[in-house]
Amino acid sequence: MNLEQLRALLAIVDEGSFEAAADALGVSASAVSQRIRALERTVGQMVVRRGTPCEATDAGQALVRMARHVSVIERETWATLGRQASGRSVTALAVPADALGTWFEPVLREAAGWTDTTLDLHVEDQDHSAALLRRGDVLAAVTTEPQPVPGCAVEPLGRMRYVPVAAPRLLRQHVRHGRPDLHTMPTMRFNAKDGLQAQVLDVHAPSAAPPTHLAPSFDAFHRCVRAGLGWGMLVDLQAVDDLASGRLVRLPGVDDVLVPLHWQAATLPSPGLLRLSRAVHEAAAGGLERADRP
Repeated sequence: MNLEQLRALLAIVDEGSFEAAADALGVSASAVSQRIRALERTVGQMVVRRGTPCEATDAGQALVRMARHVSVIERETWATLGRQASGRSVTALAVPADALGTWFEPVLREAAGWTDTTLDLHVEDQDHSAALLRRGDVLAAVTTEPQPVPGCAVEPLGRMRYVPVAAPRLLRQHVRHGRPDLHTMPTMRFNAKDGLQAQVLDVHAPSAAPPTHLAPSFDAFHRCVRAGLGWGMLVDLQAVDDLASGRLVRLPGVDDVLVPLHWQAATLPSPGLLRLSRAVHEAAAGGLERADRP
């Protein structure tokens, strides 16, 4: 196993095909194939599942994680020796849309001043972002997973508060005995992975199957709730102005949902990754609730 083989595997996973990987590496597709065949002979297993796009096998995922880690260490080692690699290093991280649209913004502002790094942001639900770490797609992730992914360290960030809200007109149309009728009131859902509204229904209306609208965008979800298309769980930072103005109201009798978040990052001796982790913790301290707060 050598660096050229690992670079070829990483390029295939990132670019999606042998041909695109060859273009990214500046070599022929035949050379990429030869490197992958040699790597597979070394490990005794297939590392790439051919398809559209190509994907790493389980064995390949472990090698992709290593390849991404090696890439970071290689670049930063050359910088320490006074030899700057061409271009900026790339730090891939997974962040949920709700975090990216609210408390995570200070991280982006700080990263705007970094001249040696670009961010490769993967927008992923907090309940599923750890899977990107396991596959080697990212080096770090904001996640609800408290158990460290192999090769990563995990630290608590705080809790993100979601509030159940609706447009006043929608709530008036679906009130029964002074409570919202969750059996009939339409609801919103961010995407198929979003279980927050279902969590509320399980508690307050277990047999309910209300009309459900999908809006897989942070801003679009908010706009749909505000327009009265359906009720939804919004981050408190997202809803505060609308609640103050009366454009949105809380659903009476329905509790907030607190989601504990953690930061998982590869355990690498990387100043760039440590800098990112520090920025994330500072942003979380200013935008999330402490876990010990009632």
